[in-house]
Amino acid sequence: MFGIGTQELIILAVILVVLFGGARLPSLMRNMGRSINEFKAGMKDKPNEAIEDSGESE
Repeated sequence: MFGIGTQELIILAVILVVLFGGARLPSLMRNMGRSINEFKAGMKDKPNEAIEDSGESE
């Protein structure tokens, strides 16, 4: 999908473990997943509001 191979994923995982430590990594990933889901849910409503707002300003 993004052109990321197995080697890149392994390198990324090692960097994340070094930066955040093994103990904090699961909670960090969980919070990031929740944030992405909230962002996606919010974006479902925004395109309709943007179209309505642009029509009012003309």
